[in-house]
Amino acid sequence: MPLALLALAIGAFSIGTTEFVAMGILPDVARTFGVSIPAAGHMISGYAIGVVIGVPLLTAVGTRLDRKRMLLALTAVFTVGNLASALAPSFEFLLASRVLTALPHGAFFGTGAIVAASLVPVTKRARAISLMLVGLSVANVVGVPAATFAAQALGWRSTFLLIAGFGALTLFALARLVPDQQTRAESSMRSELGALARGQVWLALAIGAVGCGGMFATYSYISPIMTDVTGFSAAAVPVMLAVYGAGMTAGMLVGGRAADRALLPSIYLGLGTIALTLLAVFALVQFKLAAVVLMFLLGFASNALVPALQMRLMNAAADAPSLAAGLNHAALNVANAAGAWLGGAVIAAGYGLTAPSLTGAGLAVVGLGLAGASGVLERRGRPVQAAVETPQPGSEVPAEHEEPAPVAAA
Repeated sequence: MPLALLALAIGAFSIGTTEFVAMGILPDVARTFGVSIPAAGHMISGYAIGVVIGVPLLTAVGTRLDRKRMLLALTAVFTVGNLASALAPSFEFLLASRVLTALPHGAFFGTGAIVAASLVPVTKRARAISLMLVGLSVANVVGVPAATFAAQALGWRSTFLLIAGFGALTLFALARLVPDQQTRAESSMRSELGALARGQVWLALAIGAVGCGGMFATYSYISPIMTDVTGFSAAAVPVMLAVYGAGMTAGMLVGGRAADRALLPSIYLGLGTIALTLLAVFALVQFKLAAVVLMFLLGFASNALVPALQMRLMNAAADAPSLAAGLNHAALNVANAAGAWLGGAVIAAGYGLTAPSLTGAGLAVVGLGLAGASGVLERRGRPVQAAVETPQPGSEVPAEHEEPAPVAAA
């Protein structure tokens, strides 16, 4: 495997850390700016909104750049955004900087998946993309807990300074290790946007946006839940975040293999497991041992769903690899924003810190219904397209099909 994949993994690690670290520093940010916990949760929603805006906007801008320059530009924006968060003089400024930081998120993973696939032979593309995504999982096992420890020891601003340092390291690694990429044809974006006219594409996006929102309704408030409901000390919160991250890593490995065997059943099973786990959180999270097990299971179930959702979307938008790869992350961040907002609204209404788990279970059930509708449409003669096949040497295909389509991590 080429060393360029290490640069992409470092970038994924940095992005994953800044996305999820907000859950561990919510109380500190709330105290600094004198806002409530639900109000501080808006910086999670703000990040998610930035991801959703950034995918189509930056993918369109990036059609005129070669992919290496695109990755460098996206990483530079990410680094500046984290520096701005560290220096934020007000909560409103922090919200704006979080949106700026989030803009490159989906486009980085979309572009990075195409670059990773282009670096290796056809038979190793899934492995190459999974190695990039390992950075995202490691962020939840190591990066988020380490950043939360830094916040507790040095203040939450040090967290964003640390992540900005990882952004600078990513810039250096990309510049040195990633080979130059060909500039994309201007017409490729028109082809990719055409995929948005397909109903199965929107169903695939909705399954992720709604179904995974249930997990975020609870996970967004994991810090106060663990301290105020379960009774852990603040020092134990990073450990719980690491437990959740370990579940995510295991879920990614198992979910990729399950999706290869039975795609739609894997989606059904994943959403059902999320719903049942969230119901168990509502009933049992006050018990410390149960809380540890449930955090692992929640991370496992949510991430086991990701490879199946990624493959379902890429099959539905087979001729739009860059946009499809980015849109999957946009859909998951819609889930992040909606889940955090709904969870905060339930808490603000006075129903308690465990009530978002019931809301989340309901969202997972709605996602399961959407998945069922997608399956029914497929059985009625509206099949999801197969993923774009790699052209054989000497074959003639349109320019937009010359790119390797991303493959879900297995």
